[in-house]
Amino acid sequence: MLDPLDSHILHALHVAPRAPFRLVGEVVGASEQTVARRYRAMRRGGMVRVVGLVNPAVHGLLTSVVRISLRPDRIDTLAEAVIRLPEISFANVSFGGSEIVCSLEAPHDGRMPDVLRQLARFPGVLGLDTRMMLHTYSPPGADWARLGPSLPEEAVARLRARLPRPKPQGLPVELAGEDSALLAVLAEDGRASQATLAERTGWTTGRVARRLEVLESSGTLFYDVDIVPERLGHPFSAALWLNTSPKRLHATGTAVAALPRVVFASATTGEQNLMAIVTCSDAADFYDWLSRSLATVPGVTGYTVSVRLRALKRAASLVYRGRLVAPAPRR
Repeated sequence: MLDPLDSHILHALHVAPRAPFRLVGEVVGASEQTVARRYRAMRRGGMVRVVGLVNPAVHGLLTSVVRISLRPDRIDTLAEAVIRLPEISFANVSFGGSEIVCSLEAPHDGRMPDVLRQLARFPGVLGLDTRMMLHTYSPPGADWARLGPSLPEEAVARLRARLPRPKPQGLPVELAGEDSALLAVLAEDGRASQATLAERTGWTTGRVARRLEVLESSGTLFYDVDIVPERLGHPFSAALWLNTSPKRLHATGTAVAALPRVVFASATTGEQNLMAIVTCSDAADFYDWLSRSLATVPGVTGYTVSVRLRALKRAASLVYRGRLVAPAPRR
C-alpha cells in the first residue's frame, strides 16, 4: 500500500501536474526537498510518469476503444506488436488471454484506419470490435480518493486557485514545426522546468513560457499522470460495457462516473453504449461493487465485463514488469 505522503503528492499532481515542488509541499505539509525526493524516487521506481500530450483533435483524430479477440496462443506476440503502435494507448490483456482492450486514436475521414488493417491481418486475430468514444464523463484518475489517501478539500481548492486548469476556448491552435522539440521533451517529462525546456529547444525561457501558455490555454497541450494501480493497492481492474436507453444516457453515464472505484467512464457507439473502468482490491471487492454500487444506478439494463489480466500500456508509458517505462522514440 502506498505511503500516505506519497499518495498526497500524487493527488496534488493529478490536480496540478506541473505544480512546483514548493507549492506541493505547502498543500501536503512537507518541505520542498522532501516532496522532490519522494517524487523522484517514485518516478525512478516506475510508479508514476507525468507526461505532456497533444490533443488528438489537433491532428484531426478521434478516440475509439478497440476490443481485439484472438487465439490465446498468439497473445504475447500481439501484445508486443500493440505496444509499439503509437496510435494505441491504455492497452490491457483481458482475463482468459483471448482479448486485448485498448484505446485508439485515428482519423475519421471515410477510410478504415491503417492501424486497424494491420491488426486485422495479424496472425491469430479473430475479430475487431471498434467503438468511438462520444463523450467522456470523467478523465482517468479524476477523483484521487478512489485510488488512495487523498488531500483535504481545502488543499485541492488551494491548488486549483493557484494553478487553475485552462478551459479551452475555440479550436486547438495549429502546431508549428519548431514545436516538435518542445513537445518531445514534455512527452518524456511533463514536469520539465522552463529552464530545461529552453536548454533542450534553444529558446529563451520567456519564449518557452509564452508558447506553453498558448498551447495549454487552447487545449492543444494537456498533461496526464500515468500510474500503476497495482502499486496503489488496486491490483484488480475491469472494463464494463453497459446498456442504457438514449433518454437516460447522460444521466446514467454521469451516475456511473460518480460511483466509488470508477476511474473512467464514457459514452460510446455500439450495442452497449457506455464504458466504465473500475479498480478494486480483489474479485470480492469487485463483486461487492457490482452488487451494491452499480445496482443503485437507474437506467442500466445490462452489462458485460472484461477483467484485466495484464496491463500493457498507459496513456504514454509502457508497463514492464509492473513498472512504467518510456516508449521507444517514434521514427
